[in-house]
Amino acid sequence: MPVKRTDRLNSLLKEVISEVIHRDMHHAKNISTLITITRVDITSDLLQAKVYISVIGKELEKKQALLALQKLAGTIARKTSKKVRMHCFPLIEFLFDEALENQIHMEELFAKISEERHKRTATDEP
Repeated sequence: MPVKRTDRLNSLLKEVISEVIHRDMHHAKNISTLITITRVDITSDLLQAKVYISVIGKELEKKQALLALQKLAGTIARKTSKKVRMHCFPLIEFLFDEALENQIHMEELFAKISEERHKRTATDEP
């Protein structure tokens, strides 16, 4: 199956946007090294790109990091466009990637179920 152009662009943008954030935006308020670009989804018309992030920290720190990235989205796009040549560079939108938190939550639930099952079998035995 051939790799689509958007898949290649998603991968490239993920790498370059991450580099721009960590090298060029490290001085910005609320931008820390604990921000990870988890994936990029560019539209088929190449005009918009959703950049999904994961932030390690407390809820307030996560919200502040997202707000800071949203405010700097234009600057990040401009610096990224100098490294990725495209006819028209897409509008960048930063969003939280809930997948990691969902996975952690599911693992916690499975652990509770396992613990509960273990307790029940221990009390059922004479």
